[in-house]
Amino acid sequence: MSRRRGTNTFNNVQYQKLDQSDQSYLDSQFQQTSTQKIPWKAIGLATLLCFGGIFMLLVGSLIITGHLDSKYSDRMWPILIIGIIMFIPGVYHIRIALYAYKQYPGYSFDDIPEFD
Repeated sequence: MSRRRGTNTFNNVQYQKLDQSDQSYLDSQFQQTSTQKIPWKAIGLATLLCFGGIFMLLVGSLIITGHLDSKYSDRMWPILIIGIIMFIPGVYHIRIALYAYKQYPGYSFDDIPEFD
């Protein structure tokens, strides 16, 4: 018993070749406009986070190496952890802003969250 039933259903279909000059997409439709709004507040916050994190990492490393007084040794790990938490997102967003400024493909100022 055959499972094919109605094998003659597509016999009356008229096929035609597709047009070779497809005009449905334009190159200008995929180009970004050059008037991007620069999120200055977000870049300022990223810079503050980056340099604050660097400062806290330096202070934490000075406590570890003993260049700062040993009475501050109880603050070593919190300073290092907060420094890392501040440094990583700051550097990440500054890198995005720098690449967007240099107009590297795939990077734009729209990738940086902005404050309203």
